[in-house]
Amino acid sequence: MKKYVMDSFAMIAFFEDEPGAEKVALILKSIMARKAKAYMSVINWGELYYNTLREQGPETAEKVIEQLKQYPIEIVDADQKLTYEAAKLKGSYKIAYADCFAAALSNRLNAVVVTGDPEFKKFGDKYSIHWLKTKYS
Repeated sequence: MKKYVMDSFAMIAFFEDEPGAEKVALILKSIMARKAKAYMSVINWGELYYNTLREQGPETAEKVIEQLKQYPIEIVDADQKLTYEAAKLKGSYKIAYADCFAAALSNRLNAVVVTGDPEFKKFGDKYSIHWLKTKYS
């Protein structure tokens, strides 16, 4: 079964109907149909929340978090081992710390990261990425 790690970039694109939202919608349909599994680091979950809060206010941020619960995306806590792996990535690459959690989680689960964030290009071929077409690509 295909496994995905949903980066906050992908979920923001979906909830804000930005470029790439249609690809995220297809992945969400596949997980709803139990043809795939999806995961999200609690760090990326928090990033989704704070970005929405900052850009659209608390009411919309709360709605987004409630809407996210409709999808069978497993929110994975940042335990010491995952944090250690993310910290090693952060120390080795000039990339946002939250992105390092998505990458570390994808490595742990042998899953594909869903993102359009150009920072992930800094990892080269180290991770399997399902790229969203965005204004950055």
